[in-house]
Amino acid sequence: MIVFSPEVQAAQDAGRPLVALESTIITHGMPWPQNLETAQRVEDEVRSHGAVPATIAILDGTIHVGLTEAQLTQLAQARNVAKLSRADLAVCLATGGTGATTVAATMICAARAGIAVFATGGIGGVHKGAELSFDISADLQELAQTAVTVVAAGAKAILDLPKTLEVLETLGVPVIAVGQDSLPAFWSRESDLIAPLRLDTATEIAAAHARRGALGLPGGQLVANPIPPEHQIAADVLAPIIAQATSEAEAQGIGGKAVTPFLLGRIFELTEGRSLTANIELVLNNARLASAIARELGRLSPRAA
Repeated sequence: MIVFSPEVQAAQDAGRPLVALESTIITHGMPWPQNLETAQRVEDEVRSHGAVPATIAILDGTIHVGLTEAQLTQLAQARNVAKLSRADLAVCLATGGTGATTVAATMICAARAGIAVFATGGIGGVHKGAELSFDISADLQELAQTAVTVVAAGAKAILDLPKTLEVLETLGVPVIAVGQDSLPAFWSRESDLIAPLRLDTATEIAAAHARRGALGLPGGQLVANPIPPEHQIAADVLAPIIAQATSEAEAQGIGGKAVTPFLLGRIFELTEGRSLTANIELVLNNARLASAIARELGRLSPRAA
């Protein structure tokens, strides 16, 4: 079910560190041509920091771990690409479909491919109003089940962050803030929430991943890496914008998988593009840290990276 790109296959054969990258950020997270440009920049950022990028997508019913330049370009321009999570991944494979992988699906595919580190923008979580809608991302359960370290800028700020943190705690997922005590909030470096755990270096994060494996504990780690200060949008600036976009989504009856793309698109408009610039910068920042963690894991155990 898995096809490796020539670059990823060569890296595996040589025992070089690999970093998984998702594909919904390409198909559902950004408009053309910024989506392709960003995907290329993120892959180059991983390469320049001593690791090999493995962008994951489903093409014609096959898991592709690593995309060629032609495949990346084709995916960035494709229309009506399925947004795949744990529930629909197997059906897409069985029917020969094409789909982009969310955090959960990327973790599943990365783990099957032997990749232990994954860089993304932000994870899904508990949506606002979930006490009525029960709208909770499968990403949280995946973090509790699949042994991949996920480097993100926290959960997406459009979510209910306190409830998201509470669910992660209940599921036993380590939530590790990097270099600060406050939990990052995607476009903003800080939130009102104190992170349960703090580690300051890639070496410490890699060691924690390895110890979880040695203990036989299921699941991965969420590494909450704050956006660089020069690129953040302050939380108090974002709060009314997020509230307006959320209200508009409710008024239009938008729900399910359509909520996140709608909100991100509307916030892009309301911030006059600043949210997209910040999004790109935080993904690049996460790619740098993920590459360092993958290198450290390779030093601890070549098979772990």
